[in-house]
Amino acid sequence: MIKDANNFSILNPGAREFEPLEAVPFYQDLNLDQVINKMMLRWGKEMKKYYRYMPTSPEEVAYRRAVYRDIKSDKVYDTLVSFTENLAGIDLLRAEKEKVRIPMQKYVWFIREVGAYCEAYEELEKRLDEAGLESEGMKTFLSILKDILGSGGYRELAARTRDIMAQIKSMRFIITYDKDRMSVELGELEGEGAYEEMLERECGKEIRHLQNPFIADPTITGIENSCLEILMKKRPEFFDGLKKTAELNAGYEKKVLKRFENEVVYYLSFATLQREMESAGYRFSEPECDETKKMEAKGLYDLALALASVSSGKEVVANDFCYGEGERFFVLTGPNQGGKTTFARSLGQLVFLALMGFDVPAESANVHFFPAIQTHFSVEESVETGKGKLKEELTRLAPMMEDNQKDTFVVINELFTTAANYDAQIMGRNVLKHFIGLGCMGIYVTHLKELSEGHESVVSLRATLGDDMIPTFRIARGEASDVACAEAVVNKYRLTYEQLKERL
Repeated sequence: MIKDANNFSILNPGAREFEPLEAVPFYQDLNLDQVINKMMLRWGKEMKKYYRYMPTSPEEVAYRRAVYRDIKSDKVYDTLVSFTENLAGIDLLRAEKEKVRIPMQKYVWFIREVGAYCEAYEELEKRLDEAGLESEGMKTFLSILKDILGSGGYRELAARTRDIMAQIKSMRFIITYDKDRMSVELGELEGEGAYEEMLERECGKEIRHLQNPFIADPTITGIENSCLEILMKKRPEFFDGLKKTAELNAGYEKKVLKRFENEVVYYLSFATLQREMESAGYRFSEPECDETKKMEAKGLYDLALALASVSSGKEVVANDFCYGEGERFFVLTGPNQGGKTTFARSLGQLVFLALMGFDVPAESANVHFFPAIQTHFSVEESVETGKGKLKEELTRLAPMMEDNQKDTFVVINELFTTAANYDAQIMGRNVLKHFIGLGCMGIYVTHLKELSEGHESVVSLRATLGDDMIPTFRIARGEASDVACAEAVVNKYRLTYEQLKERL
């Protein structure tokens, strides 16, 4: 038996207690909420909380990544999707059981529920055993499941459940209608098959609506209730045993299996999304997590934007990047609407998804481990608080800097746009110096080309323009320039000398 099996988790190897992040600004800043909400449409609201349980070490990331590698494979994925569909059927049984008003009928519905539960896990064990699992997490779970299903208590419950249901399905009634009097008695009729089939065969189609009083609709007819009462009188030992079985096994669900049911949806939700996006032509890859290599990616794109493009048909441009030796921060400049914010978001999404153990939206990537992600995106002036834009930005920025979190990944987008250029440069340089001093890496999107100068750990990136001065949405290394930005704006609004001359 696995040590401390009751606390086993497929999200972390130590089965530690989870500490979900409560206030997570980066979910909205990076448009991750759009991605998660998309997955919730199929997998329900409960799965959302698991995206707030972030790994605390590279070992946890590797553990999740190995589990995800197993789960995204065709055999395991199909097995687990089928398993979750079986669980959905059990949930439906539970919901219907609550509508039952006759106590003995409710006990039977409970036995049906337990039987379906046993069958679901027995099928899961068989199919996982044949799937060739490789991850520590999934192999450990399968070992725990085998121990549970092989235990005397489980085997006895499963056998008892099957026996009860077999006896119920074999029960037959003789309903006699003579003039204005109807009698119901327990009897034997030739032939086998379902209760409904027997009714049609013996009595004709006109009363086919009569159903087994135990396992049909929760609301039964008067005749069906009479059948139930007769059966209980004729076979008291059977029904006493049925009641006892139901009462003794009220808490039949195993804690470790319930935890697995909840946690596996975390992996399935993203695996399903990935499959849908891959079928639409988007690429994913399993990232490396090698701290000895440069952090880089090829063909990186914004997943939230790609999700929207599936319905809109708009092209999503992918980009490459690489942090060179000693480089900690990208300072990204370029024309408005040139793809700067989209690129910054894609970087943050890359770090998040790699940290959570998933494949990433890129052709290839090597992503370092970061204990946290911090973001700051520009805001509008607040009507509610009366604060100006600059004050709102500083209010959000202050706790980020006061926390002094080391080695995090930081995404800053268009800070200090309402401040005078001289003041914005001083504040921007101090922000960069602060985070670099804490060992952080990240990207700073700005209109201030001066921020890319004067620090060996800062490298300049530019959103490029085509020959026609139209944004290409490509991001490349290059010296920041005001000219390109100004020229793009002039062309966009038809304000060149020749255009003005023509209009005037």
